Amino acid sequence: MSRPELRRQLGMWSAASIVVGTVIGSGIFLVPKTMVQNTGSPEMVLLVWVFGGLLSLAGALTYAEMAAAMPEAGGEYVYLREAYGPFWGFLFGWTQMWVAKSGSVATLGTGFALYLANFFPSLDHTLFLIPLPLGENWGLLPVNGGQLVAIALILSLGILNWFGVREAAGLQVATTILKVALIGGVVAAGLFGGKGQLANFSTSTAATGGIPGFFAALVAALWAYDGWNNVSMVSSEIKQPQRNLPRALIAGTCTVMAIYLLTNVAYFYVLPAAEVASSDRVAAVMMRAVVGEWGATAVTLAALISMFAALNGSLLSGSRIPYALARDGLFFRRFSAVDPKHLTPGFSVLALSAWSAVLVLSGRYDQLLTMVIFPSWILYGMSTAAVIVLRRKRPDLHRPYRTLGYPLVPLLFVGVAAILLAVTLQKSPRESLLGLIVIAVGIPFYRYWDRAAANRGGKVPNRHP
Repeated sequence: MSRPELRRQLGMWSAASIVVGTVIGSGIFLVPKTMVQNTGSPEMVLLVWVFGGLLSLAGALTYAEMAAAMPEAGGEYVYLREAYGPFWGFLFGWTQMWVAKSGSVATLGTGFALYLANFFPSLDHTLFLIPLPLGENWGLLPVNGGQLVAIALILSLGILNWFGVREAAGLQVATTILKVALIGGVVAAGLFGGKGQLANFSTSTAATGGIPGFFAALVAALWAYDGWNNVSMVSSEIKQPQRNLPRALIAGTCTVMAIYLLTNVAYFYVLPAAEVASSDRVAAVMMRAVVGEWGATAVTLAALISMFAALNGSLLSGSRIPYALARDGLFFRRFSAVDPKHLTPGFSVLALSAWSAVLVLSGRYDQLLTMVIFPSWILYGMSTAAVIVLRRKRPDLHRPYRTLGYPLVPLLFVGVAAILLAVTLQKSPRESLLGLIVIAVGIPFYRYWDRAAANRGGKVPNRHP
């Protein structure tokens, strides 16, 4: 009897909602402050948003070719495996499971709890101490109500994703539509609320400026754009992937870019640069100026729904990475199991949720994310360059979609990725080195699993003979 496999159940709308829903999280509400502090003017902030959007679109155009040609679970894991060999695919999957994707889920869960504390301030209060030296200055680890809410939310969405991909995708579509509608309301209030003035676009504030300021702002923008690639991780569950995957990647990324630009235009139409630079929650400040205190409450609600949708999409897509590794014999075998009733990688979903919850409890997920930026961008750059490698290595591979603007489009992404790596290494050498060490911890595990496959007389399969 053959073992159960993942089934193609997701249509175009579900795929596009994964792109839009996982990209638009908390970034649009938080990063404008950082961006204007680094660039100094609304015009430069908007320019960075456009450049970051075009860079993300370059990545989406490139990924669209590989996703349509190799519609398998795992996304970048598959592209790295096919272009450079299983070792590089493994490093990507290892990083995503233990640090990058799990840390992102923990961050979204914690952000949700922080915004919820606006309605329930008691969530910020410490409830008890865990007798482990993991707190500040190696003291006891405090746990507050917000952390417990974040953990409960992550585990609940993990269980939902275990029950069925259709259920999880249905929730993703609904929350994404609601999120976009609420953000659209914020934009409309800013542009048509009668409180804006064009003169604000000519204002400026003290800033880092120059090339360092531009790239510092670009890093913040790319963090807000991060997640456009997530739909490729569920490629094996998309209907008609040769058509729907490229459409979802490109349309979803363009939609996010338009939403981000319109939202920032609304911010600066109502607020001068200096006020944006001093606002931790710029959307709430803008809405308070336009319609009063209830507007700030509406923004909090929009942020909660936004992070909820991003969290659900991250679990839906991210759980397919360790599943893909385990299916190829490069991870714990249990992760490769597909639930026979629900046809989901149930153990992988629950394990990713549980580990993300641990990171929430530890309070160390933000440090892990900082450390992993450098090695992650190495792998992102390699994933994008894989389209060029595969054109030469596998000219026979059927490509239903070919990258628009090839090879300039993928080279643009790879070039900017290289510059960002250089800037990150210069600004954060300690964190970059620690990130490489975190990744290197996985090498002995790879050797073990690769040797085990060899002893069984097999190897990591090439799924595109």
